[in-house]
Amino acid sequence: MRHPEWIKVKSTDTHETKKILRHYGVSTVCEEARCPNQGKCFSESTATFMILGDRCTRNCSFCAVESSKPLPPDPEEPEKVAGAVMALGLKFVVITSVTRDDLPDGGAAQFAGTIQAIKSRNNAIKIEVLTPDFKGDSEALKRVLDAKPDVFNHNIETVPRLYSTVRPMADYATSVNILNTAKKLYPAIKTKSGIMVGLGETEQEVISVMHDLREADCDFLTIGQYLQPRRTNIPVVEYLKPEVFEQYRIKGLGKGFKAVASSPLTRSSMDASGMFDDAPVL
Repeated sequence: MRHPEWIKVKSTDTHETKKILRHYGVSTVCEEARCPNQGKCFSESTATFMILGDRCTRNCSFCAVESSKPLPPDPEEPEKVAGAVMALGLKFVVITSVTRDDLPDGGAAQFAGTIQAIKSRNNAIKIEVLTPDFKGDSEALKRVLDAKPDVFNHNIETVPRLYSTVRPMADYATSVNILNTAKKLYPAIKTKSGIMVGLGETEQEVISVMHDLREADCDFLTIGQYLQPRRTNIPVVEYLKPEVFEQYRIKGLGKGFKAVASSPLTRSSMDASGMFDDAPVL
């Protein structure tokens, strides 16, 4: 399906950001997942760091990241990311990872180490982590949260009915529960989740996901258009118009989310600092 006009993205100069990322030898989900906003974010000297390698132990049909046997975690990675953060002059950092079901803690220690490495250089920097589900392991989750990120993000990705085709190695209830557990363990840490649309879900199913996330006391929500990153990925079923995304944003705020970002090009990490800064203090 050809992209509609509202999906078009202008090309921008990203050379300096890429130069810094390559110098420190760090990966970004912007590049690995072929994000359509990569040019915009890189031109503004920001990026979402992807730790624990570039090979995933799961094979989600929507994702462009390679699925194969991963390499052992790089013990120097936390310091490499911290160095890149300082070089880019970031005040708000987003850290995500591939899923590492091969590791006993799912990679929780690497998340914690990366948070600590950044904060040891500048404790004023705000940090958002976008983690896998850790197979529902609350001890692994606690290890990440004990490092005190400012936002804990775990994406639902799609509606329960589509999990068998979109996230066949994941479980909807586990993902909701990991957000619920995070909020119970550390109520002061903001929680966040995201969903893609255009995969064949119905409006009522999206509203139902909103309800489940609010039942888990999730603070922030992102909704964006699914775009097929490679020919081998699951195809787009529908391109939703911008006005539909605005309706979802209004419905989400009505459900009680502190902030909702909803547009065709919204991605989980896009303008994460703005969502955090603009959220009302209750």
